[in-house]
Amino acid sequence: MQAKKRYLILFSVGICLVLLICFGGIKVPQFRGSPNRRDDRILSGYYRGARWKRVLGHLEAFHPWEQDQRDDLYEHISPRQKRDITSGIHTGKRCRMESCFDFSMCERHGFKVYVYPQQKGERLSESYLKIISSIEGSRFYSPDPGQACLFVLSLDTLDRDQLSPQYVHNLRVKIQSLPLWNEGRNHIIFNLYSGTWPDYTEDLGFDIGLAMLAKASISTENFRPKFDVSIPLFSKDHPRTGGDRGYLKQNTIPPYRKYMLVFKGKRYLTGIGSDTRNALHHVHNSEDVVLLTTCKHGKDWQKHKDGRCDKDNAEYDKYDYREMLYNSTFCLVPRGRRLGSFRFLEALQAACVPVMLSNGWELPFSEIIDWNTAAVIGDERLLLQIPSTVRSIHQDMILSMRQQTQFLWEAYFNSVEKIVLTTLEIIQDRVLQHTSRSSLMWNSLPGGLFTLPQYSTNLRDFPFYYAKLVSHMNKVFQRSDGGGQTQSTVLPMCCTACLCVVWNCDRSLPAKHRWPTTSVPIIVLEGESKVISSRFRPYNTIPTDAVLSLDEDTVLSTTEVDFAFTVWQSFPDRIVGYPARSHFWDSNKERWGYTSKWTNDYSMVLTGASIYHKYYHYLYTTYLPASLKTMVDQMSNCEDILMNFLVSSVSKLPPIKVTQKKQYKETMMGQSSRASRWADPDHFAQRQTCMNKFSNWFGTMPLVHSQMRLDPILFKDQVSILRKKYRDIERL
Repeated sequence: MQAKKRYLILFSVGICLVLLICFGGIKVPQFRGSPNRRDDRILSGYYRGARWKRVLGHLEAFHPWEQDQRDDLYEHISPRQKRDITSGIHTGKRCRMESCFDFSMCERHGFKVYVYPQQKGERLSESYLKIISSIEGSRFYSPDPGQACLFVLSLDTLDRDQLSPQYVHNLRVKIQSLPLWNEGRNHIIFNLYSGTWPDYTEDLGFDIGLAMLAKASISTENFRPKFDVSIPLFSKDHPRTGGDRGYLKQNTIPPYRKYMLVFKGKRYLTGIGSDTRNALHHVHNSEDVVLLTTCKHGKDWQKHKDGRCDKDNAEYDKYDYREMLYNSTFCLVPRGRRLGSFRFLEALQAACVPVMLSNGWELPFSEIIDWNTAAVIGDERLLLQIPSTVRSIHQDMILSMRQQTQFLWEAYFNSVEKIVLTTLEIIQDRVLQHTSRSSLMWNSLPGGLFTLPQYSTNLRDFPFYYAKLVSHMNKVFQRSDGGGQTQSTVLPMCCTACLCVVWNCDRSLPAKHRWPTTSVPIIVLEGESKVISSRFRPYNTIPTDAVLSLDEDTVLSTTEVDFAFTVWQSFPDRIVGYPARSHFWDSNKERWGYTSKWTNDYSMVLTGASIYHKYYHYLYTTYLPASLKTMVDQMSNCEDILMNFLVSSVSKLPPIKVTQKKQYKETMMGQSSRASRWADPDHFAQRQTCMNKFSNWFGTMPLVHSQMRLDPILFKDQVSILRKKYRDIERL
């Protein structure tokens, strides 16, 4: 009987509480989903500080809060807890472009980047200086903070390991004192190393506020998608510009190499990162799977020495790392103390397919790169399955993956400048979403750095995707005039859409009645006097893809033009034309040389008589720095060489020479009615200088030698002239 009374009392109390909540005005925050004990603790105020941020961030990730529910919760917490909650919503893992980035700063002047002036007494590491100089030398840079959309610190944030000599002390105070800091909004912070022994956490030692992180070895747990950028770990010796090309020869067959899987590196005896590398000996077979580790690192390695160290150290010394790297099909990339590793970039350059063993690592530039086409993503817990997994990959896939490693290496990773520019281009695509690049542009030649979305977002407008997208192309004939002799060079062009004359000389334009009558409209584009770069401006009056560029003293027949265009249709990403030149390395002077000798070898086709895609006009104008174009204009020379440098750096291929035409050489060397600049020795010396200036800016020599020349079918064959389509060419 007493038990019945107790149950009745409890039931009555419960009914009263329900009535009070429903009709008595007592408010309880309501969350979508089932409440649990953790929610009750939140309402009771037991979770404070960082735990508030984690809990509320977790809840908000699953459902949006209505404003009245948020206000109801705020009524029951302290002001300090309110600040913690607010900062947790907008910072840390909660930051996204829409919540922590001010897009209005980019609307007026576009995507411009400002670098803080270096503070007195602050020393920058060699790697950070490369980053800063890469930004300042790019088209994104603006010296005016009022025009900037993104801000970069002049304080070195790359190495945040407290045991490192590069560690910058009191960074929190120094950053907070910056007048433009604004809690880090629209700032990006570059970092390669964070944390220190023994935990190696990702803590930078200062509050980044609302700033974005461009960070190496960042974990997926701490990575903020579409806000942070994962960058590769690179050494201080990584070149600032240019960079070495990959080591895969074109279409290497067969795809297999001497070794199937290799690794050579440190074995951590204790602490974080030791589990994976300590287990590598289980799959090492000294034949096609060679995984070598050494205990000899650190001052006290002998204190932790185990029974395998002597054997591992002896085996380690037998093999040359470079020889292994360049003779293996797959390269193991296990985590070290941190998630990232130098082995990653080394494998890419060597065309050795990376096998990733670093659980939780957000791979570099994962936002734009499809790593499944170039790497094997393994699991540290399934190490013993790795050899059988890589052996099961078909050789066609292996060759494709190795070729993709070479593309990615040369497009985004082989220099600090490429890494920095890729980071900025990714952020620009977020800011200007309506002109962002597609995945195909990022993951196929020539890559996102050379397919500028400001030009177009349609693949059909670029010369690199014609094989997939374009079945028919129009023609255009463009003529660049520097002196006013028009009648002798204008030919009846039945296949052209328009004739554009770029007039950039001191003489005034001829009267309209002096211009010849043609079947297509003549468009006169009056450029600045003595600004020869104006011939490569992206004029809107050019309505078609192909541009036939001619100097004023060039003579080509319609047959020659038609054949050159036919060839260009098969090579739309290259320069196709007649006058060829070459470059060479002068070991005596230790500089690049330029030659116009007639040989079977060439690396340039001059734009005085050539066909190329009009997109290169846009790249020439917007991608190249003003310093190079100013030098060209001051010399009134070398614009054709600069265009060849640009096209070869984009395509990684040589131009195409068509049909040997010695008459062009004779005309250009002074047999025209007026004195030719090509006979001037100063003109030739200037071109030598240009070669070296251009190669310095590109960081390498992009020109590629070729011995290929394309002639018409039956050209000069002993057959009836009636069987030859381009029968007039052999008479020239």
